[in-house]
Amino acid sequence: MHSVSEEQIRRFRLHTHHLDTWYQKADVESIAGACGFQNSPPGAWEIALHNRISDCKQEDMRKMLEIERTLLQAWSFRGAPLVFPTDESDAFLSALVPEQDEPWIYTQGIHLALDYLKVSFGELLLLLRQVMPKLNGEVLKSKTVLDQTLAEWVLPLLPNDKKNLWNKPSMYGNPEKQTVGGAVVSFLLRPCAFMGMVVFGKREGVSPTFTSYKNWTGHSLEVEGIPEQKLVRKYLHCYGPASIGGFADWLGCSSAQAKRIWQTVTDEMEPVNLSGKHLYILSDDKKLLLSPPQPERRVHLLGGHDPYLGLQDRDVILDNKARQKQIWKAVSNPGAVLWQGKIAGMWKSKKRGKGLEIEVALWDDAKMLKADIQDLVDGYALFQQLKLNKITFLA
Repeated sequence: MHSVSEEQIRRFRLHTHHLDTWYQKADVESIAGACGFQNSPPGAWEIALHNRISDCKQEDMRKMLEIERTLLQAWSFRGAPLVFPTDESDAFLSALVPEQDEPWIYTQGIHLALDYLKVSFGELLLLLRQVMPKLNGEVLKSKTVLDQTLAEWVLPLLPNDKKNLWNKPSMYGNPEKQTVGGAVVSFLLRPCAFMGMVVFGKREGVSPTFTSYKNWTGHSLEVEGIPEQKLVRKYLHCYGPASIGGFADWLGCSSAQAKRIWQTVTDEMEPVNLSGKHLYILSDDKKLLLSPPQPERRVHLLGGHDPYLGLQDRDVILDNKARQKQIWKAVSNPGAVLWQGKIAGMWKSKKRGKGLEIEVALWDDAKMLKADIQDLVDGYALFQQLKLNKITFLA
């Protein structure tokens, strides 16, 4: 069994996350297909792609996502909106469908509504699936409208004694804008997304739109081969060496589902040793991991939800526990300043009118030049089509 160092892992991941050099627009699908780009908060995926292809403008990204539709946005891992190649929908959606008694991802909170309605999860999902084909001819603006419209479509299918309860104010969030039925639909949209029934459409102002997978792409979700195998390969290629526990956390799924999916490629894995821990890599990645290329890029200003930061073994890129809490928060993660793959600081941006203000906090062990960061900040402001009014460096 080979032993590996954290430095080897960082260099390996910089390469597999396409952060070792600047890539070209022709590489977009392979970059987005590595492990997908989370788009929460909205715009996160654009910042992630900008960090890999500096000359890819926002209008180029919108064209690929909304006009050419070579890229697709749908709810995926952890129930979050994800942007990925349309042709790889089976890996990012179909592979997440559970089997037997495995729970669906991101649906745990629905039980409060189920107890109130006294209807099972399976019964309500079946009813929602019956009305979802109506989306083939609809484009609905805003998540609230989507939830409530689908709830209205389900209403006639409910037993008479459940209809009044269905229309009661929600016990979640804002009861003035959401009914119990709308809340149920909100949870069940993740399963519907995994089954290829709902996707994000064009963004209209600050509001997303939603429609069916078929209406958006022109065809139903197609499955080729074994999607679960594709999914594990993506995870190990981007986050290996890794464990099955890390895989479950990355997906936000149950340990049973993670184990089942993981086992589809066990014959393609092998263990390596990291400080006494046995972790797994794809056998095909062993040569690259043991001799990773020297990155051409040393400094990065990553967005707070960049996939490179989506790792479970955070000590590999930041071994200070107190600072980990500053980078990985429940909400509103700051951006991360990387130096040779390690987090050496954080940054935030604030839009003021047509201008942009950037605040960068570099930690004591930061070794990069402020001039390097200034170049990246200038590029970020240009990408956002805003004037850089001020950049502040904090001690």
